[in-house]
Amino acid sequence: MPPRSYPTARQKRLGAELRKLREKAGMSGSQVGAYLGGERAQVSHLESGRYGISADRVRRLASFYSTTDKHLIDALASMAEERSKGWWEEYRGILSPGFLDLSELEHHAKYLRAVQMLHVPGILQTAEYAREVMCNSVSSLPALPAVELKARVEHRLRRREIFDRPAPPSFEAFIHEAALRMRYCEPEIMQAQLDFLSDLSQFPTVTVRVVPFDVQITPSVHSLLYAGGPIPQLDTVQIDSAFNAGFVDAESQLSRYRAMLDSVASLALDVDESRKFIRHVAKEM
Repeated sequence: MPPRSYPTARQKRLGAELRKLREKAGMSGSQVGAYLGGERAQVSHLESGRYGISADRVRRLASFYSTTDKHLIDALASMAEERSKGWWEEYRGILSPGFLDLSELEHHAKYLRAVQMLHVPGILQTAEYAREVMCNSVSSLPALPAVELKARVEHRLRRREIFDRPAPPSFEAFIHEAALRMRYCEPEIMQAQLDFLSDLSQFPTVTVRVVPFDVQITPSVHSLLYAGGPIPQLDTVQIDSAFNAGFVDAESQLSRYRAMLDSVASLALDVDESRKFIRHVAKEM
């Protein structure tokens, strides 16, 4: 089977974790290639996500590396066993890989925590609001073709399917007041978005909390999505920006983002106060 031309972020993550185990064991790619009965290039392809790997081979490698973290080994073996394609694959070749990687990240997350400073979190947006945000984004200049805009909006709405599962992940959103008042669209569309957000906040696994203007917040706080993995070592942060959506998984950075989220949580209004606040802003539109 030829190497994958475009491995997904999740496939790359599995390979990167295998590389970390090899490096921790102090072994070279050549040594591992010889153990697997192949060449160094084979190991390089495995660790870049360009080659698939079986759960059994993950366990063999973990044993070869003298890895004793059973929870990590089990989690990596489970990742290796994933063969089915998610709904987001329908958009491959239509949307850029970043959109698909985000959907896959949310699909596999055990829990999700988000901070949004300037707009409502994508997964909580109405179709009309999402369309306006995308049309007015500097990253979409020149204007998006109608076909791609339609696909982007549709894809964004479908991300909400995670809440319809029998055991959906918990989703905690911290939304700055600025995001609630920004006029990306006509007042009626914004009002409908805020009403929808208020309704969603009553879902069993969805928590929406507002960070009001009158609390002091550090300049380092920015928009992001924190996705909890099966174990903390496999957590991932998606950095939200106008031009690119990057993924972060180094432990030193993850701990920093966990601290940032906890800091924002200490400033945000509670759930009931937030719902009242959102409804108040909606009435002012």
